[in-house]
Amino acid sequence: MTTSGAFLAGGLAGRSTQARGTTPGVTSAGAPMRIGTVALTVRDLDTVSRFYQQVIGLAPVETGSGLVRLGVGETVLLELRHDPAAPLASPRAAGLFHTAFLLPTRADLAQWLLHAAELGVPLQGASDHLVSEAIYLADPEGNGIEVYWDRPSETWSWRDGMIEMSTLALDLNGLVATVKTRDWAGLPSGSLIGHVHLQVGALDPSDRFYADLLGLDVMCRYPGASFLASGGYHHHIGTNIWNSRGAPVRPEPTTGLADVEIVADAGAFETVRSRLSPEQAAEATSTRLPLRDPWGTSVTIASR
Repeated sequence: MTTSGAFLAGGLAGRSTQARGTTPGVTSAGAPMRIGTVALTVRDLDTVSRFYQQVIGLAPVETGSGLVRLGVGETVLLELRHDPAAPLASPRAAGLFHTAFLLPTRADLAQWLLHAAELGVPLQGASDHLVSEAIYLADPEGNGIEVYWDRPSETWSWRDGMIEMSTLALDLNGLVATVKTRDWAGLPSGSLIGHVHLQVGALDPSDRFYADLLGLDVMCRYPGASFLASGGYHHHIGTNIWNSRGAPVRPEPTTGLADVEIVADAGAFETVRSRLSPEQAAEATSTRLPLRDPWGTSVTIASR
């Protein structure tokens, strides 16, 4: 989510303050399906790689010819694929809205914010979403980024079977007040990609792919957006049509999102496999299900 006016329509009017159906300890990583590695196609590999290392705090895990894989410890979160001839993706095309890096604690987010401020990094927004606090920016080639932390799941509120989310002003002073020492050394252990937010051409076919085929649950709806997740999390995948309503199938190649990997436990993996069409099943292996959503965005289901 961002500070887009579309979210203000959700508001707080009539919001139930009673949590309903909330399970303590729900996390993005603990769900049967979660985000693994996000792959981006970039024109300037050195510049973009340096940005994710210096600004976001990722570390190199593997490098090769035209490829850099970055992460936390030995866990790869982001794969950068070099294509200097790739046309720049249109901001109105289907594809990536943002990649969301989830930090373990509020103090971790505050440390990162102070680090970004010291570097003079331009930010695009900062929001309190009730379930989380988030800061927004973009990489040098315009790929959206969210850096956030989750409030404990037992504090999330529900209304009509949906998790309550909104977009409120983030208390930046309260956030940075949690910092006790200035010891930024990159993203801390336990950081991961908590969710990926996508631009799509229409919500109904998007829901059929991400909910009906992949089996994600619709957790929240806003005007022009759906938020879907596994295991009771607030969202692993967001989809919206704010900039991309009516977008056609993505042209290739372009810069931007190359693939979203969703890591699934054995039960979830086999459930998705059982729903594949013969054409989709023909591309499957015993550990990976390479798929494309209705706009050609690559989504790979990987067996955990």
